[in-house]
Amino acid sequence: MRRILHIDMDAFFAAVEEQRKPEIKGKPVVIGGSGNPLKRGVVSTANYEARKFGIHSAMPLQTAYKLCPQAIFLPVDYEMYVAVSRKFKEVLHAVSPIMEDGGIDEAYLDVSALAEDNDTIIRRIKKGIKEKTNLTCSIGVAPNRLLAKMASDMQKPDGVTVLNEGNIEGLLWPLPIRKLYGVGPKTEEALKKQGIDTIGRLAALSLEVLAERFGNSYGRYLFDAARGIDDSELTTSWEPKSMSRETTFQDDVGEWQTIARTLADLTREVVHDMHERQYKAKTFTVKIRFDNFQTLTRAKTLDDYTDTEDIIRKAAFACLKRIELKKKVRLIGMRANNLRSDG
Repeated sequence: MRRILHIDMDAFFAAVEEQRKPEIKGKPVVIGGSGNPLKRGVVSTANYEARKFGIHSAMPLQTAYKLCPQAIFLPVDYEMYVAVSRKFKEVLHAVSPIMEDGGIDEAYLDVSALAEDNDTIIRRIKKGIKEKTNLTCSIGVAPNRLLAKMASDMQKPDGVTVLNEGNIEGLLWPLPIRKLYGVGPKTEEALKKQGIDTIGRLAALSLEVLAERFGNSYGRYLFDAARGIDDSELTTSWEPKSMSRETTFQDDVGEWQTIARTLADLTREVVHDMHERQYKAKTFTVKIRFDNFQTLTRAKTLDDYTDTEDIIRKAAFACLKRIELKKKVRLIGMRANNLRSDG
C-alpha cells in the first residue's frame, strides 16, 4: 500500500522571522511587500495570531492593517526563506529519495518502501526539522498525494493527520467544499448555488451529472477527488516553464526613465536566476499594467538561446518600445521562457 506524506511548514515566513526576532513571538505578525502596510503590497503569510483577525495570504496589506493595526508588519526576505527551506528539505531527502518539491514551504514524500511504521518516520522528520531549523511542521499521511495534502491542513500547527479509505466519510466529507484541493472560488460558487456546500454532498453526485455541469475532464476530477481517489505519481524532477520578476510601483509612474530603469533591474534579476539554475532562454516577455488595470504584454523570440544580460536587456527594451506609455504604469514585469537547461 502506498504511503504518501505531505509536509507543510507552519506559517513558514512568519516562523522564520520569529526565530530571528524572538521578541515578536506571540504577537500578530504579517509578512508582505516592503513591510509598510500603508503602501501597496499583499500579504505573503501571517502567523496564527494574525490569522485570528481574518488576515490571510494574498490580502492587500492595507486591508490587513485595517483588520489589525497593532500587528507587526515585516518585509519579505525571500533569500532567507529559501535558505531555511533547503535545510528542512535536506531532512526529508535523508528519509526518502522520492520527494516532490511542492514549493518553498511544503513537500511530498513517498515512504512506501520504508520498513519503519508511520509514527517512527514522522518522529524522524519532526525531530530532524526541529534540530535543523527550530521550526515546526504539520504532516498529512495518506495513500495518495491528494489526501496527504488535505490531511496536513487538518491539524495545525505541529499536527499529524492520517487520512485513508476508512475515515474519508468521517474526516473528509464534512469539510466545506472549498477545502477540496482543486476547487476555486468560481467552482465553489457554482456548487453552492446547487446546494453543494460540503465534500460529502459533492460525493453524492454521479459522474454523469458532474461531467454535464463541469465538462468531462474536470467533472471526472471532482468525482474522484470527493471520494479520495488519486493515482498520480510524485514528480521528483521538475523543469520550470519560465523565470520571471515583476514589481508594483508604490505610486503610479509616468516617467519613462523610471520605467526603463526598473525594467533593467528586473532583467538583471531574471538573468541572475537563470545563471543560478543554469538555464538559457529564447523568448522574453515584458508585461505592463497601467493605472486603470489594463495589462499588455509584448514578447520577442531570439534566433538562439542565451543567458547574456546585454542581449536579454536589448530584447526586453525592444518589447517595451512596442507598448505606448500614454497612461501611468502601476506594474512592470519581465519573463524569460522557452527555456533550455545547460546544467
